[in-house]
Amino acid sequence: MSLINTEVKPFTAQAYHQGEFITASEADLQGKWSVVFFYPADFTFVCPTELGDLADNYAEFQRLGVEIYSVSTDSHFTHKAWHDTSDTIGKIQYPMIADPTGAITRNFDVMIEEDGMADRGTFVIDPSGKIQIVEITAGGIGRNASELLRKIKAAQYVAAHPNEVCPAKWEEGEATLAPSLDLVGKI
Repeated sequence: MSLINTEVKPFTAQAYHQGEFITASEADLQGKWSVVFFYPADFTFVCPTELGDLADNYAEFQRLGVEIYSVSTDSHFTHKAWHDTSDTIGKIQYPMIADPTGAITRNFDVMIEEDGMADRGTFVIDPSGKIQIVEITAGGIGRNASELLRKIKAAQYVAAHPNEVCPAKWEEGEATLAPSLDLVGKI
C-alpha cells in the first residue's frame, strides 16, 4: 500500500539537536512542510555525504519553510558522538532523531528487518501531516538535496495551485499545466 496522502503515524523519540537532547514527535511535523530523511547508520560511508548535503542546503530548505528530520536506528547518544567527531556531521543544524527500537522506521515502512537498519527513505510531509513525496533508494545510492528541493518546490506549488500540475523537470518559475480535455493527446 502506498504511503502517499496518508497521515504520519504517532511517534515519540529522543533526538540530538543543536547541542541538546530533545523529544521529537509527529506533532512537530504539523503546520509546516517537513522532510523525514531515513538513513542506515551513523559512522558509515554514504550516509554522511547525504546528511552533509542536506546541511549544506539547509538555509534553502528553511527559506521554503521546510524542517528536516534525519532518522536512523542509532541512539541519540550515538548521534551526538557522530556530530562531535565528524566535520561533515558537525555542520548539521536540523534534528537527528534516534529510533533504536525501529518503531518510526517501521511506521514509514523502511525497516530492513534482518539488519535492524533503515533503507534510504525520503518522505516529504505537508503542513496537514500527510505524506506527499516518497523516495526509497538502495543502500549504495546516495540522494541529492538539490533534487529534493526541486520536488518540494513542485509539491508546494501544486498545494497552492490545486488546478495546476508540474511537468517533468519543472523548475520554480517555469510553466505548469492545467489538466483539461484540451490537453489530452497534445503533450
